[in-house]
Amino acid sequence: MLNLFSYGTLQKKEVQMETFGRILIGQKDILVGYTIEMVEITDKEVLKKSGQKFHPIIVFTNNSQDKVEGVFFEVTEEELEKADKYEVDDYKRIETIFQSGQKGFIYIKK
Repeated sequence: MLNLFSYGTLQKKEVQMETFGRILIGQKDILVGYTIEMVEITDKEVLKKSGQKFHPIIVFTNNSQDKVEGVFFEVTEEELEKADKYEVDDYKRIETIFQSGQKGFIYIKK
C-alpha cells in the first residue's frame, strides 16, 4: 500500500466513494514548509464529485513555521492513479516526508 496525504476534498466520504469506490481509512499528520491557497475548479467531473468550485492547493514555502494539517490514507497503485485523474491540471503529485517521519504522496501547485 502507498500513503496519500489529503488536506482537502479527498477527505470527503462522498469524494472517496466516487473516486475509489470505498471509504478510506486514515491517520492525521502534518506537512511542514507548505501553505494552503485556493484554486478554482472548472472540470465538470471534479465539480460533480466535490460539490465545490474552489479547492485547496498547497504551495511549497520552505518555511518551517508553515504547516498543513491533513490525513494520510493507504491506497493501492490503482487508487493513486484514480486520484491523479481527480486532481486537475493545476496540481502535480510528489513524494515527500511528513512531520511524523512517514513518507507519502501529496498534490501540490504546479
